[in-house]
Amino acid sequence: MSQKRTSPKTQRTAKEIGQHLLTWRKLLGLTAEQVAERARISRNTLRKIEHGELGVGFEAFLDVARLFGLSDVLNTAFDPYETDFGRAGADQILPEHVRR
Repeated sequence: MSQKRTSPKTQRTAKEIGQHLLTWRKLLGLTAEQVAERARISRNTLRKIEHGELGVGFEAFLDVARLFGLSDVLNTAFDPYETDFGRAGADQILPEHVRR
């Protein structure tokens, strides 16, 4: 079985998001130890997230985002109904009972 190769764009995005989370931590005046404790993850896991290492659990990522108050922003960013394309597609593709 062959291993999946991560695209360079995915790697770049992970590093950028990790850097953004590191910046949020510093702007909020929190130490890595404080964030790890409050997010209930290890400092090593936080380091991996902040360095954009892939393979970190989704739950750990979301716990850090929640701690920084970014949960609603993420939900909105990924919500297809928040885009013209998603709303138009929902009207055409999704059955009435699935739409909002």
